[in-house]
Formats: sequence, C-alpha cells, structure tokens
Amino acid sequence: MGLPIRRAGGARGRAAAWRPIRDFESMWDEMGRRLERAATPAGGAWMPMAEEQDDDSSYTVKVELPGFSPENIDIEVEGDELVVSGEVAEEHTGKVLSRRTGKFMYRTTLPPGSDSERCDANFENGVLLVTVPKTEQRSGRRKIEIGGGRRTIEGRAEPSQMDPQTGGE
Repeated sequence: MGLPIRRAGGARGRAAAWRPIRDFESMWDEMGRRLERAATPAGGAWMPMAEEQDDDSSYTVKVELPGFSPENIDIEVEGDELVVSGEVAEEHTGKVLSRRTGKFMYRTTLPPGSDSERCDANFENGVLLVTVPKTEQRSGRRKIEIGGGRRTIEGRAEPSQMDPQTGGE
C-alpha cells in the first residue's frame, strides 16, 4: 500500500508526495510563534521564570532575575494579585547578548487566606524570593458539643438520656 498523495491543482496536475513530519513541524513552529506572541504582556514586557509554592503557613514565589539589582525591581499587591515588575537597561558592547533587557512583569493570584500586609521579599544571587504568610483560617465545619450533660448520637439523644415520663428528650 502506498502513501497517500495530494493532487496539485496546476496545469499539469502533478502529484505531490505527502510528508506528514514536515507538515507537523511547520504546524508546531507556527503554534510556537503564536503562543509566544500571545504570552508577551502588553507593552512589550517579558515574563521571567518563576516558581510558586503553596503550603499551610505561607505562599512563596521565586522569580529568576539574573543581572538585576533590587533597585530595578518593584513588588506590589493589587487586590488579590502579586505583581513583580521592573526594567533593566544594558549596554550592547559585545556581539552576542545572552540576557533579556527592557521591561518585565510577573503576575500571580494569591490564594485565599493570604496576609498581604505582612509580605517579605529577599533578593540574593539573582533570585527574588517573595513570601506571603497566611492567616489562620477556620474550616467551614466544626463540632458543637450540646450542653446539659447529654451525649448525642447522630443528632439524637441516647435512650438512657431521654426523659422517662415523656418518652422524649
């Protein structure tokens, strides 16, 4: 059984061989270009690599910013979002520049219970570490003890606790 072919609609009607790998590679490249354009925030800013960690006591964000100084980095909380942004200008002295330059922005949504008033940020060796502590949250469910010394089983008083005269509680 031979490979399927596409018929070219030309004057001669030549048959073109079907090359699925080449077609897939061109689709992959086009998809990559479109996603890269869509992922770039408005204004031409780029997004740095970041790692987020959420545990019981805090929410931590690590942002990789090699070559930056703390003076060029802004950290803000807007509602329930943490925004890390900044700008760096670099001289083009060599032939190849291996770092990004210009404006950057990283935005993430803070989880419920985050205490944005007590945020802490440290910058060391090109890595920004932002820690947002969490407030103590109460769960939506809690056990309520019934007063008066009665024990309950699934919301009903035990038979030994019932009033013998009325047959009820």
